[in-house]
Amino acid sequence: MIVRISGEGQFDLADSESARLNELEAAVVAAVEARDEATFKQALGALLDHVRSAGSAVAEDTLEGSDVILPPSDTSLQEAESEFTGEGLIPD
Repeated sequence: MIVRISGEGQFDLADSESARLNELEAAVVAAVEARDEATFKQALGALLDHVRSAGSAVAEDTLEGSDVILPPSDTSLQEAESEFTGEGLIPD
């Protein structure tokens, strides 16, 4: 699966990473719904760090459609409220 981190690039992750991505995203959604900024920043950082470490960077000159698009690490809680709700960004 191809995951894009906005403003940073794309990463190719094994399909077996889906469950872990969903788990990490669930923590982001919970923090957004609780309006807990500190936990949100930590959870978003963990999600993005996992994508970076578990995936391999896709070359910038390669045209690949993204299966998932994640916001950048400097996303505010207020900005995330419109993105990380209900089922979140990562399809099950």
